[in-house]
Amino acid sequence: MRALIMEQDSEGLAAPHIRDISEADLPEGDVLVHVEYSTLNYKDGLCLSAKGGGLVRNYPHVPGIDFAGTVEASDSPDFKPGDKVVLTGWRVGEVRWGGYAEKARVKSEWLVPLPEGLTTRQAMAVGTAGFTAMLAIMALEDHGLKHGTGPVLVTGASGGVGSVATAALANIGYEVAAVTGRPEGGDYLKSLGATQIVAREEINETVKRPLESETWAGCIDAVGGPMLARVLGQMAYGGSVAAVGLAGGAALPATVIPFLLRGVNLLGIDSVMQPKEKRIRCWERVAKDVPMDKLEAMIQPATLEDLPDLGAAILKGGVKGRVVVDLSA
Repeated sequence: MRALIMEQDSEGLAAPHIRDISEADLPEGDVLVHVEYSTLNYKDGLCLSAKGGGLVRNYPHVPGIDFAGTVEASDSPDFKPGDKVVLTGWRVGEVRWGGYAEKARVKSEWLVPLPEGLTTRQAMAVGTAGFTAMLAIMALEDHGLKHGTGPVLVTGASGGVGSVATAALANIGYEVAAVTGRPEGGDYLKSLGATQIVAREEINETVKRPLESETWAGCIDAVGGPMLARVLGQMAYGGSVAAVGLAGGAALPATVIPFLLRGVNLLGIDSVMQPKEKRIRCWERVAKDVPMDKLEAMIQPATLEDLPDLGAAILKGGVKGRVVVDLSA
């Protein structure tokens, strides 16, 4: 079977190679999956870099933090050959071999049955990014977000998480304001359902006042840093921000004033170690609430050979929408 394998040279720098491997090379696990599709995420870009982005522990290594496919063999009572499954998280593709190979052997508890109505290709068009976006929407709703209370802001909206979040929020019936630093991105985001486009420079300034006008009913933030600090001061009373990324930096130069005077909530969204019950509920929401026609418009097809260049591009913010890797190509 073919796989993209990161191998280190004598100086400890890793580089990607397309190799033929056997099932005996795969790590231990109780389910063998024939991988049909994987994706490209920011973490994958890090794992494809020369130093592994601090995520890869051992080489040789197969990246790919998510995949979807068909069970080929199983020692688990939860899955049988022929079952369609999807995997995200659990450090697969980081410290464990991932989805950039035609087969993967994993633990059964990491797998989720593919929801009815989704194909494996659609599941990977959603991928970890879309799974994270839906977790963020669920968290906002669990903390009081309702229709008709004002626009929901999505930062980093042209990226993987932001694109799915924009499309899903609009499809559910929320008014969506999308932040982008790309002038050409406005039409793309409007096609996903955004009704307002916010230029990144308008909202990426250093906080000048701890509170500004109450503008956003909720927010899904993929940027962090100064932008998140600014957004906190613009939230409506009792509004929540779901933090899903740190493209703008890990530091948060904010004050506690929005939390104390407006009851603003800052919700951390982790997609890696979510319990299985919540994963199943989230994927059911994905199948129900993500508009598949708009999802199709986000897809950039790719093969294993395309991944080194795309991995470098995603680290520079040069990838729009969702890269779907066809393992049969």
